[in-house]
Order: sequence, then C-alpha cells, then structure tokens
Amino acid sequence: MLKYLAPVLCLLAAPALAQGMSVKKLDPALDAVIAPDAKIEKVATGFIFIEGPMWKDGKLWFSDVRMDKVRTYDPKTNKVTVILNDAGGLKNAPPDGNFGSNGMISDRDGSILLTRMFVGTIEKMDDHGGLKPFLAKYEGKRFNSPNDLVFTPDGALWFTDPSFGLPKMDADPKKEIKYNAVWRYAGGKLTPVITDMTQPNGIGFSPDGKTLYVSNSMPDMHIRSYDVGADGKLSNMKKLISFPGTAPDVPDGLKVDSAGNLWATGPGGVRIISPKGKVLGQIVVPEIVANVGFAEDGKTVYLTGSTSLYRLHSKIAGEIPLYYRK
Repeated sequence: MLKYLAPVLCLLAAPALAQGMSVKKLDPALDAVIAPDAKIEKVATGFIFIEGPMWKDGKLWFSDVRMDKVRTYDPKTNKVTVILNDAGGLKNAPPDGNFGSNGMISDRDGSILLTRMFVGTIEKMDDHGGLKPFLAKYEGKRFNSPNDLVFTPDGALWFTDPSFGLPKMDADPKKEIKYNAVWRYAGGKLTPVITDMTQPNGIGFSPDGKTLYVSNSMPDMHIRSYDVGADGKLSNMKKLISFPGTAPDVPDGLKVDSAGNLWATGPGGVRIISPKGKVLGQIVVPEIVANVGFAEDGKTVYLTGSTSLYRLHSKIAGEIPLYYRK
C-alpha cells in the first residue's frame, strides 16, 4: 500500500501548465481524440489520493480518499470546497488507508450516490453532504468496499465491490462476502453479475450500452469486456487489454467517450484505448492517476491524481451520467 506525506492544500491562483506531463501518440487515430498541441493544467493540489470525479451543477465533485472528505472544485472561481467530512464512515482514519469515500454519480432525484469504502455502503448524499442509507448488504452480509458505479439507460445501477477499504483486504475478518464482485441493482433486486475477478475496480459502458468494461486492479492487471443482454446478463468475456506490472500504479478508474474509446487509468498513466483494444495514446503524468471525469462541455477532462487535480481538453465528448444535471 502506498504511503503519502501529509500535504498542504494549495488553491492555485490560476491553473498552471503541469510539469512532467505529456501526451504520447501511439497511433495516428489519437489526433481525432486529443489535439497534438493539447495542454495539461494543474488546477488544485495538496490532496491525498483523489478519486470519483463527477460533474454536477457547474462543479467537479470528487473524493479526497485518504483525507476522508468529499470536495468540489469550481472552475469559474478556482475554489475548492469541503462538502463532507468523515466521508468513509471512520473518524480519524490513518492517512495511508483506503478508508474514505470513492465513486459518485448523480441519481434521478438529483441526489448523489456515494460509495463509502470503510463501512461498505452506498449512500445518498444531498448537495450539502447530508447522507441517507441506500445499499449496504446482500442476503444479510455487508459489502466489502464499494468502489465505482455507473447507470445504464434502463435505470440499472452497476457497481464494483473490491476489498480495498478493508484494513487487511481479502484476509480481513470483517469481510463477509467472500468474492469481490460486480453488482447490478435493478427493480429493487441485487444481483452479483461477475464473481471471478480478484479486485474489480473501474467500470463503464459503451455508448450503446451493449458492452461492459471492468478493470481488474491486481494481481492480474487487465480490463475485461462483456456483451450485455437486454436483461443485463453478460456473455462473451474478453480481455481487452493487459497491463505490465512494472509501475507502482494499477488499473483503476475508467470512462468511455462518445466514440467508444476508453480513457483508462493504469501503470504509467492514462491510456486512450479504442473499442477494439488498440492503445491510441497515453497521458503520462508525474504521479499516479486514479480516475478520469468528463465535465463542463463534455470535452473537458479532469484527472484525479495522488496529490493534484489536472485538466485537459478532448476533441470528443465524454460519457455523461444518465441522470446528469447541469
């Protein structure tokens, strides 16, 4: 588990061009996704492992995992605001633990669904950080550590449940569900749809909703694809891409743009991957990036890093959550 020194939150007077960060073109097709002269900005810094970026009401919402907070970033004022303390459900969590909140998505009623890793729940959060229970157990057993989540057009909620929020992970005595699953919640029914992944993490769907993508963080680092039936049943599993195991980071969050390209975090940076599994390019950063979020006009891309929040622009609009609100 990576350890971090306690940072000092820095609200930059103005976004600054990031040093040590570049876009590597690995295929000419990348030019249709990211302009060759694209600039990367650092817009805020001083966090400890930020995750779960979500655009809502003119602001970027994100989890500051190891500082145990939910924050917002306002691009108009460049201001960062704390919305929720004790976001993971454990007060005074050690700074090197994955005990905070993680993924977020806007629900149809305007609330936010928030994964809380330490307590193993998904809860509804209002705009002021108020929480209400939503999902906590399956057949009387608590979830391991809900991580990331996404809606499909039929209104079903899909989410990953690895064991990262448990102090001893899979060996933790608090682990009640023995497998680390991908779940589907629809019509009041919970179904474990994938149970053979060791640590499922990032999750996303193709624009037509017919293909599911899930990243596996460890030990076999890869992204899988599945065909999705009308009833949510999965078939035709393929390994879309495997990652080398030489970098300190692992496959984590991913998003899909309107052309079907994956923006996937992993060892060495963020890869832009075509629907056929071809790596078009790679965003190389000076720190680990845990997730990616499309925002503002849909072509503004935020990267949540170990200590900082970055921004660049895409030529293709990214996925917008089903119950997105401006």
